[in-house]
Amino acid sequence: MKRISQALSCGVILLLPLLLSSCVFFRPNPRSGLEQVLPADFSLYEPGEKTADRWWENFSSAELNALVEEALGKNLDLHVAWARLRQVRAQAIHAGSALYPDLAIGGDGSYRRFQDDGRISAVEEYLLGAASGYEIDLWGRIRSQREAARMAEEAAEEDLRAAAMTLAAETVGRWVEISALRLQKKLLERQLEANLIYLELVELRFFMAMVSALDVYQQKQLVEKVAAQLPLVEEEERLRLHELALLLGRIPADLRGIETVSLPVPGPFPEPGLPAGLLGRRPDIRAAGLRLQGADWQVAAARADRLPALRLAGAAGYSSEAFHSLFDAWYLRLAGSVTGPIFDGGRKKAEVERARGVVDERLAIYRKTVLTAINEVEDALIRERKRRENLAMVRQRTATAREALDQATDRYRKGLNDYLPVLTQLISVQELELELIDKEAALLKARIELHRALGGNWAGEELKPATGEG
Repeated sequence: MKRISQALSCGVILLLPLLLSSCVFFRPNPRSGLEQVLPADFSLYEPGEKTADRWWENFSSAELNALVEEALGKNLDLHVAWARLRQVRAQAIHAGSALYPDLAIGGDGSYRRFQDDGRISAVEEYLLGAASGYEIDLWGRIRSQREAARMAEEAAEEDLRAAAMTLAAETVGRWVEISALRLQKKLLERQLEANLIYLELVELRFFMAMVSALDVYQQKQLVEKVAAQLPLVEEEERLRLHELALLLGRIPADLRGIETVSLPVPGPFPEPGLPAGLLGRRPDIRAAGLRLQGADWQVAAARADRLPALRLAGAAGYSSEAFHSLFDAWYLRLAGSVTGPIFDGGRKKAEVERARGVVDERLAIYRKTVLTAINEVEDALIRERKRRENLAMVRQRTATAREALDQATDRYRKGLNDYLPVLTQLISVQELELELIDKEAALLKARIELHRALGGNWAGEELKPATGEG
């Protein structure tokens, strides 16, 4: 009966912490109006089509798709984000481990030989046992710290998704810029050939004493002007290739597989949805919200830390002076302690105030993040609309300038006007042709920015580094 009573007592002692630990008194207070007042719609709302989350696939370029996938697997900034996520996950596990008792096992053996009154004696001692310690989470301090760490882990995951979305947009943007620069290079080469033909025509008429030397020099200046632009375009192309190589985790000399020489079609205009939808589609907003929740849990932990803490300790094992009889003698020890602050100079109260200050800071950051996201979508919408209008006007101007050049050239060949109208229209056409490529690329980059601003849910757990530990 005595052993049964002892076993029941031990069981009650071991069960008591589990019962008490469910009594969590400190939790974050529910927030009302956390998302603040959101507009019902975007001011420049324009209906669109439902597009795939992996929006760059709408550009219908296998090369671009491969580049984005490579960037998502090999970009070093994403590797950094993954490493940070692993650190935060480990911290979350560490913070939650205090909810469970720790258990350690150990053994010891000693042999001591000594002389007493001329007699030599030897003493042996052997010990084998286990020890455990546990803090009963009476006020929810440990649980609050675990929840705060869990919020930090989820926020780090959202940071990774935000970095992936930004990386995809930057990769597509660099690819578009490279395509535009290559188009400009080909256009300048064609313009140079056309200007040389015009120069031959002017020189022929000069040799026939039909025009002055001034016409020849003016056309030569135009030839030299176009030729001087080519090195600058080639320079910009190489610099953009270097930037793309960095995004892909390559060295600048390793630029295989980038053969694009044309601009893609933008594809269908995406459905912008409602401003409230950004709260679920933008990972930066979700990360800011999670960090705000984590700060609330830290306040709960700081408040609970001002109250007494109950800790239990236990040990059990075997002890004997002879190894062969080690398991014949056992021992069991249980102990409990209560500690609470009486005077700490206001340290723990100050910690509560500090944690509340962090909450106010995170709340302001969250609201600013929401406003920034709405502002970015509004900017992208107006940029898309106005650049479409501008592109249509530039196209019309280019067509008109070409017609004027044809008329001026025809009249020049018939001797009805001098070379100045031809030169003026030729310069205008060539500048507009270059501008047209810039405007088409600008529209594509506006679409890229719109997709980035709208966010999405494509960047999930499938994002894994291509090399190293994931």
